[in-house]
Order: sequence, then structure tokens, then C-alpha cells
Amino acid sequence: MSSAASVLPAPAPSSVTPVPVAPLSKKSLTADHPTWCPGCGDFAVLASFYRVLEKLQYPHEKIVTFAGIGCSSRFPYFVNTHGGHFIHGRSLPFAAGISLGSDDLHVFVFGGDGDGFSIGGNHLVHTARKNVRLTYVIMDNSVYGLTKKQTSPTSPVGFKTKTDPTGAIDQPINPMRTLLNSGATFVARTHATQVNHMVEMMLRAAKHDGFSVVEILSECVEFYEGAFDAAVPRKGGKWATIEEKKNDGTPEDALRHDPRDEVAAFKLALQPWPGVFGVFYENNERKTKNALEAELSAKARERTKGAGDLALLQATFAKLR
Repeated sequence: MSSAASVLPAPAPSSVTPVPVAPLSKKSLTADHPTWCPGCGDFAVLASFYRVLEKLQYPHEKIVTFAGIGCSSRFPYFVNTHGGHFIHGRSLPFAAGISLGSDDLHVFVFGGDGDGFSIGGNHLVHTARKNVRLTYVIMDNSVYGLTKKQTSPTSPVGFKTKTDPTGAIDQPINPMRTLLNSGATFVARTHATQVNHMVEMMLRAAKHDGFSVVEILSECVEFYEGAFDAAVPRKGGKWATIEEKKNDGTPEDALRHDPRDEVAAFKLALQPWPGVFGVFYENNERKTKNALEAELSAKARERTKGAGDLALLQATFAKLR
């Protein structure tokens, strides 16, 4: 056989046609039918989240929806993405691991006021201060609804529940002040009755490069009906939004809020109930834990001259001889 005959022919160009990817839609994002009580504010939050994902158009396989325990934490059941349930209050450390382990994923965590500010309060503080890249949506109804009306960390003084039959006596958590003090780099607040505003806040949070949190007042119609009427105009309340600086040089711009100003954000957080709604704080300068760990890994690879895992392990064992 000649040497020419022994030469294998070049492979033919691939004739496989890429399958077009359909844009994300509510239909493709919908999983199981929601099982919340009729009238629950969480329905509006879910519908708004569908709209947010439709606007973002992330690759479907790159979205993670995670949660702890509680009514609001049923979220992953109803969204057709990667996701899961974890132990009560421990969703954030698990989700942080997902974000840090797969930096190309878009991680969303959902929970309630109990999951976020009570049993999960410690994890909230440390995930915030580390500035892990993920979005946390806290659906605050100021009551433990799943377990049939107990006092939650955001229940107001005087609220009568099974655990406080004569009325709550403990000072409630101030969510905005807590989040700001913990080091979250994006802090916003909205209301489940204000769908367009809710979509805007979640959209901005998702686009933020860092630990972003949106508190949503979401009424529990079974166990705390009318809890947030003070911010609903059709029920006699006042819907006050934060007017952000436009830097347009006008005199009135001096009165507008600068979301980069942490002190100004704290002042907004201290306003009397029901307070204001919008973006309290946004820090785009601070590096994420994802970026800091990537820098550490790059420096380590540089020191080891790109050695593989096996070579590094062998070198470590050699030092023990």
C-alpha cells in the first residue's frame, strides 16, 4: 500500500444545524401550579419574576431558583429552572456555594421574613458582608403564615398571634436598616400590589454585580389581612417612592436621593411606617466574593506555574517525607 493511500481523508464539515433556542416565556418558565391561599401577595411576586426573566433572557439552563422553608419558599416548585429547597433559614449559604462554584449561573433566592430575618438572620448577615453574587427576594408578610399565625421578626408591637395572644411586645426588625448594616451592596423595597415597580426593583437587583436584596411587602390574607394597607392608595394609604438623583444640574436635584450615599440610605430606612419604596442603596464599586476568589485562584496558579492537581498533590506528599 502506498504512503499516499494510507493517509486518512479529512473529516467532512459538520452538517449538523444548530437548533434555534426559543426565547424564554412565561409558558416555558412555568412549572407546577402555585398552591398559595387565594389572594396571597406571593402570586403577584411570582408573576413579576416571570416578567423579569422574560426581560433578561438568560440562557434557561443558567438560571437557579432556590429557597428555604415557608409559604414564599415554595417558589422553586413553580418555576421551571434549576433549583431546590433547603433547611429553614439556610438557603443563603447553599445558594452562595452554587454561585461561587459556578460563576456563570444566575442565582435567585426566595424566602420570607422568618426565613430571612429570624432563623436565617445570621446567614443573611454573612452572605451580605461577603458580597456574594446573587439576588435575594424577601417576601415579607409580618407573620408566620405556614404555621398558622405566630409572631415573626417583622410583626409590629401589639399584633396578637398564637405566640403572643395579648399582643407582641418585642421591637420588630427594621429590614432596610438590617440589610444596610450587614453590607448588602444593593438594597431595595417594593410592594406586591405595585407590579410594575416590583418588576423594576427585581430587574435592577438581578443586573447588580453583587449581593442584591429586594424586600417585598406581600400580604398574608389568611393571618394578617390588611397588614400593608398603609401603603396602598386604593385602601386609603400612601404610596411614596424614592426619587433618585438625575445629576441634571437642577436645584430640585439636590433634594433627590443618591443611592450611592449610605448615610442617606440609613435616613430613609428610619422613616416611620410605611416608609418609602425604591432603591435605598447601590454600591457598584465593591468587589464581589466571586471576583476576589477568582483573583486568589489566579495568583495560586501563577505561583505553581500552572501545575495540575496531581502534581500539586504529589509535591505536597513529598514535603511530608
